[in-house]
Amino acid sequence: MPSLYLIRHGIAEERGTHEDDNLRSLTDEGRKKTKQVAKRLYDLGLRFDLLQTSPLVRAQQTSEIFANTFNCAVEKSEELAPEGNLEAWLSWANNWLAQHPQPARASLGIIGHEPDLTTWAEILLWGEAKGVLVLKKAGIIGLALPENEPWQENSILFLSIPPKLLI
Repeated sequence: MPSLYLIRHGIAEERGTHEDDNLRSLTDEGRKKTKQVAKRLYDLGLRFDLLQTSPLVRAQQTSEIFANTFNCAVEKSEELAPEGNLEAWLSWANNWLAQHPQPARASLGIIGHEPDLTTWAEILLWGEAKGVLVLKKAGIIGLALPENEPWQENSILFLSIPPKLLI
């Protein structure tokens, strides 16, 4: 089964520090903790074929840390910005998997924002958002995706780790 890892960006500057919220950066503490989380996940054997990131600065900075740790490619996805379109992203992901040399072993990480990431995870698990999953900053959720669509209501939660357990 392909693996999907949903990763929330690290600790960022407070809201209101920039006129444009899209420009908020990771704090020094956010960078430090995100590096620790990425290194620990790497040490535990996690690997990515590709990382996708929201175009917002804090998510891009998080993706740079993960890409450096995991030595993998990163691409931006507008669908991972706040209020992104899950259906459009699923269409892209399905095409990406179809082109992957070993789709059953594919590992994709997406870096984005709350509440979107947990909403997407819940839809993939249960077909609807229930508001029960929690994803802290620099936390990770891992889902096993069925090899055939539909993924909604058919994915399996196999990992949910807050950053405090990784640093």
